[in-house]
Amino acid sequence: MAARGHVQDPNDRRLRPIYDYLDNGNNKMAIQQADKLLKKHKDLHCAKVLKAIGLQRTGKQDEAFALAQEVAALEPTDDNSLQALTILYREMHRPELVTKLYEAAVKKVPNSEEYHSHLFMAYARVGEYKKMQQAGMALYKIVPKNPYYFWSVMSLIMQSISAQDENLSKTMFLPLAERMVEKMVKEEKIEAEAEVELYYMILERLEKYQEALSVVRGKLGEKLTSELQSRENKCMAMYKKLGKWPECNALSRRLLLKNSDDWQFYITYFESIFQLIDYNWTPPAEGEHSLEGEVHYSVEQAVKFVEERITEEAKSSRPLRGPYLAKLELIRRLRHRGCNDEYKLGDPEELMFQYFKKFGDKPCCLTDLKVFVDLLPSSQYTKFINQLLGVIPLSSPVDGDLALPADIKALQQHLCVVQLSRVLGLYHSIDKTQKLSVVRELMLRYHHGLQFGKSCLKTELQFSDYYCLLAVHLLLDLWLEEGEELAVWQSLTLLEEGLSHSPSNAQFKLLLIRIYCMLGAFEPVVELYSSLDAKHIQHDTIGYLLTRYAESLGQYAAASQSCNFALRFFHSNQKDTSEYIIQAYKYGAFEKIPEFIAFRNRLNSSLHFAQVRTERMLLDLLLEANISTSLEESIKSMSLSPEEDDIPWKDLRDNRDLTVLFNWDPKDRDISEEHRRLSLEEETIWLRIRSLTLRLISGLPSLSHAFQPKNSEKTAENGVSSKIDTIRALLQQLEVAMDSGKRFLEQTIQYPVLGPPPTRMAGFFSNGSCQCQTSLFYLVSDIYELDTNGLEDSTDIQERIGNSLKSLLEQLTDLFNKCKGDLIEVRDGILKTHPNVLENLVFFVETLSITLWISSYCDSVLRPFKSNLQKKKKKKKETSIVMPPVFTSFLDYVTELQTLTSNVIDHIKGLEVMLTALKLEELSLEDTLLSQEEKKFTKTVQGKVQSSYQHSIQEIGELLKKRLDTVKKLKI
Repeated sequence: MAARGHVQDPNDRRLRPIYDYLDNGNNKMAIQQADKLLKKHKDLHCAKVLKAIGLQRTGKQDEAFALAQEVAALEPTDDNSLQALTILYREMHRPELVTKLYEAAVKKVPNSEEYHSHLFMAYARVGEYKKMQQAGMALYKIVPKNPYYFWSVMSLIMQSISAQDENLSKTMFLPLAERMVEKMVKEEKIEAEAEVELYYMILERLEKYQEALSVVRGKLGEKLTSELQSRENKCMAMYKKLGKWPECNALSRRLLLKNSDDWQFYITYFESIFQLIDYNWTPPAEGEHSLEGEVHYSVEQAVKFVEERITEEAKSSRPLRGPYLAKLELIRRLRHRGCNDEYKLGDPEELMFQYFKKFGDKPCCLTDLKVFVDLLPSSQYTKFINQLLGVIPLSSPVDGDLALPADIKALQQHLCVVQLSRVLGLYHSIDKTQKLSVVRELMLRYHHGLQFGKSCLKTELQFSDYYCLLAVHLLLDLWLEEGEELAVWQSLTLLEEGLSHSPSNAQFKLLLIRIYCMLGAFEPVVELYSSLDAKHIQHDTIGYLLTRYAESLGQYAAASQSCNFALRFFHSNQKDTSEYIIQAYKYGAFEKIPEFIAFRNRLNSSLHFAQVRTERMLLDLLLEANISTSLEESIKSMSLSPEEDDIPWKDLRDNRDLTVLFNWDPKDRDISEEHRRLSLEEETIWLRIRSLTLRLISGLPSLSHAFQPKNSEKTAENGVSSKIDTIRALLQQLEVAMDSGKRFLEQTIQYPVLGPPPTRMAGFFSNGSCQCQTSLFYLVSDIYELDTNGLEDSTDIQERIGNSLKSLLEQLTDLFNKCKGDLIEVRDGILKTHPNVLENLVFFVETLSITLWISSYCDSVLRPFKSNLQKKKKKKKETSIVMPPVFTSFLDYVTELQTLTSNVIDHIKGLEVMLTALKLEELSLEDTLLSQEEKKFTKTVQGKVQSSYQHSIQEIGELLKKRLDTVKKLKI
């Protein structure tokens, strides 16, 4: 905002101090300076807008908006006011108002190129593609520049993409765009590469592949120069679409002759050869094989071609992986087709061995060979690994010592073999003693390898880090598959030690986050996640590792912060993407615009976004809404409505990166597509349950209204009867979602060790929260009936409410019983944790809160009845009136609820005392696996878990004390 030297405005000098204050974040001074200026110059519109920006930034949104609209109503045309209003509306997240601003400016100054282009960009921000097309053409008429003309063409393409009717897209928008570009082609006005790209995009979308191919191969195609092989890639894509496999083959062959390390062309080359074999294609008797030259159409030619590439590679100045991997890829494809020609290429085991000898010290060697391990028979796995170990230069072992690598190259080779051993499943088939022996060996190798990284910076990883990771993976197998409790503490110890040597190792941090969360310790996780410094889209792809456990472990303040962190990214996405689109228009990167739109839609439909939004609102209600009045205020401030469901259920996108944690498991133990599908199904069911719970809670305040006589007209006027219908409809939907959840859990799905974390749904059903919360919402319906029918005609309803209240207390007591037990216990000198106790306590607090909100509604219904009875008593001058049974039931219920809440608070105090009294240093650390140095990290790890539990228990206890105060207020 401060860089305004180009504006020749007499008021610029007066406005500059306000700009400076705003730029430096001194908003109050900016407001004061604007007020001073406006006293002298009442008609200085820009000063008013700058004052509004200051008000907006100090939280006075309503005042800022009123001031802005006052200026906007005058339809200003000075550059200062327009730009300041644009900034203000953007900060208010009201980009649609910018369009009105520039529409008015363009009417007053119809020949302004600047205002017309601002209007176009304003439409781009709100996605008004029809108006963008018109604005683009209007701009081209004023200033006939090619970019403006093609802005209009691109806007037609965007209309076709966003059109609901695909037929309309292909019969109207795209043909019109095609004609507009053809007009420029005929007039020879095509100037830039972006314009050719746009023409190609239109033809491709119209499925006119032959015409698109002609454009790329013709004179216009010569302009496609900015990307390497842009022209060839487009030709290849069109050949595939047209089924021109001879041309596809010839082109990929020609490109491989130029660069034999380009993997994408090997894939196309093999694909086209097998297509030609399937079609029995033969070259013509005379002339060229194809437009692109010679064609290979047999396995023999493919074998010979790959062998030639390997021979050529030997002459290369640097080693190329492509030709060697192409040989293995061809064997894989031949085997898949059931061909007997693979013997012509050699033995896969020998080829992989030779590949390892050449590239074994490169980190990519493992990922390259991992793809082809299926070519080896399982009986040859051990022999193959021993063969690889045989070529690594290791020191000679002395007195049973390990043979260790002498340099980094040997270390990298050995690491590759160890990782391959895990991939082949050799570490899964050994027993517990052997696994522990392997862990010891890996850690010795890890410590030995640290000497090679002494000069590494803190931001660099140690060369031997993967030894440590592999050791942790083996320990996790022992913990999760064999129930070896000591193994989890050993794995945390090794990771913390690894992190002390490699502070920037993201894998150490991610694995620590996962294990701490599985143990129920959220406190150390927050700092670990923060140190990952996740950027942009990563908040969506890996954010689930944090937010899944945020609320469920009782650290409400940290959970709230975590949700805010994630939501900030999602909310800024809309604004940021609009800016990307505008930049794409400005610089002619038209092919990127649909990608940006798709990216924005993908984030708006994100499963993680919907989850975090729902959990954040439930969390806010839990923390802020103590009694019915504050519940109503909280719901109002969140703009929650039981009728509205803003989750795009049909379009939900699972953007989680479930492979973010490195994994060397064999295929049968790895995350499969089926696991992904089941995890998405589980997450969706749980989200539906949580969303419906939130909507049911949001409907409670609308039911609380003054008592009306039976059949009162006012009830219908208030629309309360329709509100209860909404509540009942939502309750039916919740029952359906609950049934889906139960059916899903009956499958007893086990995800891989480092696969997707399961939701909280299993605990929700097993501890009784599900049944309890459903009963509560049914109670709402009964209370509403009592409210509308009155006391005289509701004996059955009163009895039903009384029974429901008794049943509810029993269910809450059962839920409390599931919360009993120690969080940490010491067995045989080993620390054993019970995180389910913590999760059950969190569910109890949540269920109790819902109980109190509904009890508060019940209280608001019964109070007027009681006051009416007391009035009757005074009129009739009777000494006593028989109280209806519902009053007695409710008062007994409130008394018992108060007792139960007090008991839970006492239990939590007991847990606090136990955690404080637990002296970790007295624990026996008889652990033969760890050295004395490593045992220091064990104490650190156990201390972090203990501290986290204490923090969680304190926060849960504080919240329950607030709830106890609320219970005490429930006296009719």
